[in-house]
Amino acid sequence: MRKIVAVRRVLSDALGHFNDDDGWSMASHLAITALMALFPFLIFATTLASFLGANAFADTAVHLVFDTWPEQIAAPISREVINVLTVQRTDLLTYGVLLAAFFASNGIEALRTSLNRAYRVTETRSFIFRRVQSLVFVLIATAGFLAISVLLVFAPLIARLAVANFDWIEPYMGTITLWRYVIASAVIVLGLFAVHYWLPAGKRRFTALVPGIIFTLVGWLAGSTIFAAYLDRFSSYVTTYAGLASIMVAVVFLYIVSLVFILGGELNASISRYLEARARVGG
Repeated sequence: MRKIVAVRRVLSDALGHFNDDDGWSMASHLAITALMALFPFLIFATTLASFLGANAFADTAVHLVFDTWPEQIAAPISREVINVLTVQRTDLLTYGVLLAAFFASNGIEALRTSLNRAYRVTETRSFIFRRVQSLVFVLIATAGFLAISVLLVFAPLIARLAVANFDWIEPYMGTITLWRYVIASAVIVLGLFAVHYWLPAGKRRFTALVPGIIFTLVGWLAGSTIFAAYLDRFSSYVTTYAGLASIMVAVVFLYIVSLVFILGGELNASISRYLEARARVGG
């Protein structure tokens, strides 16, 4: 009975604060900002990777970003992304690419704002610190994607060497497609921990982040599955929005993703508040 009461209090606190603090509007802001930041990030990362000789980066980056999206949503957007990324660029580290990095960092700032609200904290760090931190996140993500791109290029050779030396490992090697899904999922989990831990103001224990992140992962899986089924059976987006259908589908999908992400932060904050209240009254 006590656990049921605790769950009710935590959920009531999380959902109540989400509603009172304009969580629905923040999800819209986060979704649009994420979509606007996606292309600049991929342009910046691909241009930098091409300069460093990683010409296969564009294809790898598209897989890492979109492999975890439902196919009905990812397919039209990924085609446009590939069209953009395969354009030859000669403005590396000039104003165009630096602006792309800056606009990509706006997506990080939107994450920070939504998490500050969810965790109910007031931002005290300077604008310069926050912007530099956001740019560092963009650079780290670029470096991570670049490393994964190089790894996947050499993956078949590594797999053959491993099988040649260790016969027992062959059943576990799988395919490149399988490893892409595994790596993309690992990137999502690590990214969630990173943004929850470093972006919001204040300090949180690493273990305190786990409930909200698990909720986010489960919510994303459920939300994307339901939305994909809706698109398959009942959608009228194509007839309603014509050529804008793919963009509208992406916006709605990112809105769902943003709602779940913010609620994950709200859940963590509510659990922490509940545990602190229990500690004050002696259990």
